Amino acid sequence: MSDLLKNNDYKNWLVDLKQKIQQSQIKAALAVNSQLILLYWDLGKQIVEKQENSKWGSGFIDQLSKDLKLEFPDIGGFSSDNLRYMKVFYLFYHNSFSISEQVVRKLENPERINSEQVVRNNEENINQIANKIPWGHHILILKKIKNINEAKFYIQQTLKNNWSRAVLLHQIESNLYNRQGKGVNNFALTLPKIQSDLANEIMKDPYSFDFLQMTEKYNENDLEKALTHNITQFLLELGTGFSFVGKQFPIQLANKEFRIDLLFYHLKLRCFIVIDLKVVDFEPEFAGKLNFYLNVIDDQMKHENDNPTIGMIICKTKNTIEAEYSLKGIDKPIGISEYELLKILPEKFKGSLPSIEDIENELKNNA
Repeated sequence: MSDLLKNNDYKNWLVDLKQKIQQSQIKAALAVNSQLILLYWDLGKQIVEKQENSKWGSGFIDQLSKDLKLEFPDIGGFSSDNLRYMKVFYLFYHNSFSISEQVVRKLENPERINSEQVVRNNEENINQIANKIPWGHHILILKKIKNINEAKFYIQQTLKNNWSRAVLLHQIESNLYNRQGKGVNNFALTLPKIQSDLANEIMKDPYSFDFLQMTEKYNENDLEKALTHNITQFLLELGTGFSFVGKQFPIQLANKEFRIDLLFYHLKLRCFIVIDLKVVDFEPEFAGKLNFYLNVIDDQMKHENDNPTIGMIICKTKNTIEAEYSLKGIDKPIGISEYELLKILPEKFKGSLPSIEDIENELKNNA
C-alpha cells in the first residue's frame, strides 16, 4: 500500500475530489466536451496546488491515477500520463493568462491586483478559447507548441475549419502560424476593410506543396497538372472556402482566347479567385497580365452580388520590393506569394514514374 493512503491530508482531499467528480455528473458530462475540458482544467489546477503545498512525493500522480480508476472504473481519462497532461494544460494557459492579467491590472492600478479576480478571469479565458476542441487536439498542441499566441491560433483555426487531429498535425508541421496572412498584396487599398481582412487572412507565404513529387525540370503546366491531380490536398493548403472551378480556364476577348491557370470561387469572400502559377522568379509584368485577367473575369463572369475578383500570383521566389512596386497603381486586388517543394526527383527518374493516367488505366483494367 502506498504511504499516501496513510496520509490524512491526501485521504481527505481524495474524498473531496471524488465527491466533486460525482457531483459534476461526470459520466453524463463526458459527452459534452466543454465540461470535460473544464474538469481536466480543475484537476490540473488541484494537482499543481497539491504538489506545491504538500510533500506527497514523486509517486503522487501515479497513486492518484490508481485511486480515481478504482473509484470510476468505467470512465477513461484518469491514467497517469493523462493526469500529467492536465497539469501541463493548466500551467500552460494559467501562466499565460496570469501574466496578461497582471500586466493590465498594474497599468490600471498597481495597488489593486485582486488574486480572486485573476482566477475568475482565467476561468473565463479557458471557457472562451480552450474548452471548445477535443482533448486529443489539446494534447497535440501541448506537445508541439510552446507559444500561447500560436496555441490560440491553432485552437481558433480548428474551431473555424473543423479540423481533425490529423489535419491539425499537418497544419502545425507545415508551420501555418508563420505562413498565414503573409504575402505582398494591395488588399487594403482595393477592397473594403472586412473583405480586405479576410482576403489577407487566406493568403500564405510560402505555400507548401510538400504533397507533390516533381522532377528537376518541371514547368508551369507540370505544376498545374500535379496540383489539380492532388486537388484535395491543394484545397487543404489553400484553406477553407475555396471551390475549384477549372484549370486552363478559357476566356474570350475580341475573338481571341486566353487561358487562366487556375480559377476558384471563394464561398466566404463571395468572389472569383484567379491563381497564376509561375515556376520562375517573380517579374513585374506578371502583375499586369493578372490585372488583365481580373478585368475580364469581372466583366464577363462576376455576378452583380459578387465581390471583386481577387488575383494571386504564386511563384518560385520573389523580391518583396519589386512585388510591392508592381502593385502600385493597380486597382484590382492582387496578392503575391512564393511556393516551396520538399520533394524534387532527379530528371532521370521521370520516365520511370507512372503518370496519374497510367495508374487510373491500370486500375480500370484490373477492375
